[in-house]
Amino acid sequence: MKILYAASEAQPVAASGGLADVAGSLPKALVEEGHEACVVVPLYVNTIKQQWRDQMTYVTNFSVPVGWRNQYCGLFTAKINNVTYYFLDNEYYFKRDFGLYGYYDDAERYAFFSRAVLEMLKVIDFKPQIINSNDWQCALIPVYYSIFYRNDEKLWGIKNVFTIHNIQYQGRYGMEILEDVLGIPKHFASLMEYDRDINLMKAAIEVADKVTTVSPTYSKEILDPWFSHGLDRALSDKQYKTCGFLNGIDTDMYNPATDPSIPANFTVSKKAGKKICTQKLLEEVGLPQGEEPVLGMVSRLVEHKGFDLVKCVFDDIINLGYKVVILGSGEAQYEQFFHEMRWKYPDRVAFTCGYIPDLAKKIYAGANMFLMPSKSEPCGLAQMISLRYGTIPIVRKTGGLADSIVDCGDENGTGYTFQSYNAHDMLYAVKRAKDCYWNKTEWNKLVTRAMKADFSWKQSAKLYIGLYKELAGEQ
Repeated sequence: MKILYAASEAQPVAASGGLADVAGSLPKALVEEGHEACVVVPLYVNTIKQQWRDQMTYVTNFSVPVGWRNQYCGLFTAKINNVTYYFLDNEYYFKRDFGLYGYYDDAERYAFFSRAVLEMLKVIDFKPQIINSNDWQCALIPVYYSIFYRNDEKLWGIKNVFTIHNIQYQGRYGMEILEDVLGIPKHFASLMEYDRDINLMKAAIEVADKVTTVSPTYSKEILDPWFSHGLDRALSDKQYKTCGFLNGIDTDMYNPATDPSIPANFTVSKKAGKKICTQKLLEEVGLPQGEEPVLGMVSRLVEHKGFDLVKCVFDDIINLGYKVVILGSGEAQYEQFFHEMRWKYPDRVAFTCGYIPDLAKKIYAGANMFLMPSKSEPCGLAQMISLRYGTIPIVRKTGGLADSIVDCGDENGTGYTFQSYNAHDMLYAVKRAKDCYWNKTEWNKLVTRAMKADFSWKQSAKLYIGLYKELAGEQ
């Protein structure tokens, strides 16, 4: 199979969230299975580090139609983790000072990128059977293909897969940008329109050959208005072409036996290093040593991650005897709350505002439990990473959390779950975890099961390959 994986970010070159992990790991797994998978991303001038810039080679340049004008696009390539990466360069769009997204002209920036991906295929010696586009930033790729490129002799026969990582962000804009910015003729307005706005994700759902989500449960949840952020009507009409595959994690990047970011390495058969990681974590965040269980959280501090539940019963969690280590940033109310809790419980609570990758790894490795009480969670990777490091997840049964964590009420359990979005149901799961923690024989068995859980990309990649082959007419 020949697959082009189009994303607005990808590890290890540019990342702001879980999409980058998937875009860096799935193509790598596809290559390991013997397929030719390439990744295409924007060349973010101030984000991509020099070590990756030094590996790039210039291929060519070409013009890209953007609305009523043509824009320059430079094409660079590099081989990273045995995967061919293509980088699309235009400094007007992708040389920005802060972050990848959130600019006034994001619609134009990613309209350029989407059209450039298709124009690129005319000038390189690679014709994919499948283009897998991801989230709203790449939603225009299947749309442009359907409108402008379907009958192009160089691109004829390509199938389009569109993957929804987070349905909350849909690419909604006013109808006035249809022609001047997106370059889409007025007679296609009904394709782009949804609830009197342009909705890029809705348009991609309409025209893609297949729509995937990042977990089986999430693919069903988004048919419900509670989860869909308004897109349930569009998805209900397209159920026949929608499915969900659970993401995996890069087990080389997240490997407690070899990870250089953690104070001591350990394995499922030799766990002594886990205790050292706990001691060093407490030391680094300024909490006293002790035998109390350490509860970790690494997350964006936003409501849909369940932090309103945490606020409601935080004092109760401390009273159960936990030490809590939090890393994250987001809404001011939650940042302020955790600053206050750090002052209120100086020997029990540590809070670092922001995101520090090395500290995140140390929390995964050094905590005993990891809390994810999400209101919605398309897939979630943190629970899989914490399992890999022998840290027991406490999660709400939603999206990928429901698909990846088996409750310890089952003999094959790997974590603690709760069903309803309720603070005291969450608190009861936290209490169950603490009770097991003090039964060292049972806790050691649980940690062993957790570390043996397989969430490598190998299984997920096979599901994607099956889908790609079905679309391409191969067996």
